[in-house]
Amino acid sequence: MTVYDPAKYHKGSVVRIAPRVSLEPFLHPTWKFHHPLHPDQLEYGGRTAKVVTSAMYHGGDVLYELEAVPGIWHERCLEAV
Repeated sequence: MTVYDPAKYHKGSVVRIAPRVSLEPFLHPTWKFHHPLHPDQLEYGGRTAKVVTSAMYHGGDVLYELEAVPGIWHERCLEAV
């Protein structure tokens, strides 16, 4: 039996955080999904980091914690390296 894992990036994967300009819409009230970004997370735009954990939020959003990077990150804020 296999376990369903919807995460695009798994523990230990290296990802790049989207550029700052791409992150800014995630601060605004028009962002309807879970975990809007905090303004201090914008400074991490464009950096690479390893995935520490991934989890599915109720409703299907996949969220990530990254090594040495604060906050929770929505999958749409990350890209493969």
